[in-house]
Formats: sequence, C-alpha cells, structure tokens
Amino acid sequence: MTRTVLVTGSSRGLGEEIARQFGVQGYQVVVNYFQHPEAAEAVVAAIGTNHAVALQADVRDRAQVDAMVTAAQERFGTIDVLVNNALVGFKFDPTVQKKFAQLTWADYQAQLTGTLEGAFNVTQSVLPLMQAQHVGRVINIGTNLFQNPVVAYHEYTTAKAALLGFSRNLAVELGKEGITVNMVSGGLLETTDASAVTTPEVFAMIAQGTPLGKVTTPKDVAGMVTYLGSEQAGGITGQNITVDGGLTMN
Repeated sequence: MTRTVLVTGSSRGLGEEIARQFGVQGYQVVVNYFQHPEAAEAVVAAIGTNHAVALQADVRDRAQVDAMVTAAQERFGTIDVLVNNALVGFKFDPTVQKKFAQLTWADYQAQLTGTLEGAFNVTQSVLPLMQAQHVGRVINIGTNLFQNPVVAYHEYTTAKAALLGFSRNLAVELGKEGITVNMVSGGLLETTDASAVTTPEVFAMIAQGTPLGKVTTPKDVAGMVTYLGSEQAGGITGQNITVDGGLTMN
C-alpha cells in the first residue's frame, strides 16, 4: 500500500531534499510551502504530479493548517508520516546574531511560535488520521546546537530544545497507538537558504571538528528522516538522532 508523507517547509532546502527522497522511495508527498509556490511546484514536478501535491499553509496559523490537512486527505486518503521541518524567519549569520543582552523576549517568542507552535498545530491536525489507522510516524527536525552551541543562536536553539521535550512527551503518550515520535538533529547544513549567510570560517571550523572531516549536507539528514519514516523503524521512538558527522556524540 502506498504511504503518504507531509513535509512542512519543503519547497526549498532540507525540506525539499526530504520530500524528494520520500518521493524516490515511492511515497505520495505533500509539499507544504509558505511563500514560494513556484519552488514548491518544481519539487512536485520532480517527484511526479501523480504522486505529489503542493499545499500552502503558514504552520503558525491553525486554520490554514487544518485546511491543508483536509486537502491532503482528500487527495491521498490519509497521512502516514509527518515531518515538522518548517523554519520561520531565521538565518544562521554569526555576524548579525544578537548577543543575549540585546535580545528581547519577542525574539524568543518568534522562534518558539515558528518551531513549537508550528509543530503543535500540524501534529494535532494530522493526529486523528494516524490514530484512525493505529500507525504513524512523526519526525521533528531539531539541531545539534543545543548539544554543542558552536555559535550562540540563543532564540533558535532554545526553541529547538523545547521541541525535543514536545517530541518525547508525545512519544510516551502515542506509543500505545502505534505512533512513533522522534527528532532528527542535523549539524549546520551546507548549504540551505538559512545557512547561505554562514561565513566560510564557521563551516571550516565545524568540518575540522568532525571525525568525518566534513560539513553535514541536507542529503545526510534526509536519509535518516526517511529511514525513521519507514516500517523498519517501528521500534524507535522518543529518540533524538544527531546527524552531524560525529561533531557531537551521545
């Protein structure tokens, strides 16, 4: 039976790579986007229009999320795998990152809303579909920065750390219903829109500090995400799996 995956924020960057890899593995793919319909349609075209659809929704807006999930259900019947990947309004630029004393609570709130409320909205909207079939996979995209803050991206890192608590509580509650919940935490990725402004010096420092001697790519992280979405990963839940070339070790 063909399975369906919803990947939030998948018109570009890591989300695009995740969507494409699920498509290669035969999934029906819902390509969620916020502001770039042309890019989303290009991803759909690459996967195949019979097996993918682009749906707009701001994950911070519950009404938009519910409408997206309804449209996905009407197109593909259900959603078996959810990847909460959307990143709202953040760039990995160490030259402009505010020091803690310069930050406001609004800076933190913006990231908590985009990361945590976004994942809350989409997961809660999709959950009844998974509960109805007594199986599902929820995969949240984290970061290795809360284990090793190479650059002090305070507000971003704090929101992603909160997402881990969100993931593990869901894993405890939903496991008995056959639904697994995990997090995949990449290193700084070379290169996405968010990391395009990262200086070469930072990338070089990270590469030198990893056993593999290289910076993590979207393809590296997407491979783990697609595995966790598979039937073979049914025994894994509540985990934060780090894909960063060994920069951090659990």
